[in-house]
Amino acid sequence: MMKFAGRFILLWLLCPLIAAASFRFVFGGVATTMPDFVYHAHMRPLAFYSHIILASLALALVPFQLWAGLRKRRIHIHRALGRVYGVAVLDSGIGGFWLAVTTQSGGVAAWGFGFLAIVWIGATSYGILLAMRGNPAAHQRWMVRSASLTMAAVTLRVYLGLAVVAGLSYEDVSGVLAWVCWVPNLAVAEFIARQSVRKRQIPITSERSMARSTFLDPSKTPSGFEDPQCLESNACDRPERPPLAGA
Repeated sequence: MMKFAGRFILLWLLCPLIAAASFRFVFGGVATTMPDFVYHAHMRPLAFYSHIILASLALALVPFQLWAGLRKRRIHIHRALGRVYGVAVLDSGIGGFWLAVTTQSGGVAAWGFGFLAIVWIGATSYGILLAMRGNPAAHQRWMVRSASLTMAAVTLRVYLGLAVVAGLSYEDVSGVLAWVCWVPNLAVAEFIARQSVRKRQIPITSERSMARSTFLDPSKTPSGFEDPQCLESNACDRPERPPLAGA
């Protein structure tokens, strides 16, 4: 129950909420709502606005792309949204990389956000490529990684809120935020991906072990399987009857 509640809050509450909040500059202006990034808006407006708008779109699509019910019952919608998600990540990632390279928050922040943009684009592109090659299992694992990087927008704001409560400004913690907003997310995604691989390997390993034991000793037919010769003769595992007296 707790796991379901946490997943619901993260995907269906925080992701849409943060995505919607990113458009606050439309109503209040960048100088008022995002004072730490005014210089980006003035010097690199294309990279700035494309990153904010398209990253917010990608974040809003995350819960729908991870929704197994939609994927199973409306695969055409899943694929259409996936194309939109992929384009949004690509364009937003390019803009984000340029913002990271030209940031005034220091080298640590530049490297952190720059690597985030590269890994984000790479994981998403590879996940889409796997889908095009017809490998849905690997595609899902890589898109979980991509989604975890998209949700760096959520974790960044959570950590930034905690910093503000502690009396720190964005400039005080930007170097740390540039890494902690996505590295732990990716570590969790990697754990989830490896767990899914193990779950898929368990039945395969069991079948191989069963086949190997049957090959080495044909008399040890696994439970639930019948030797076709036994079925034809109807004599498997039945003691031979002694001949009747006088027969």
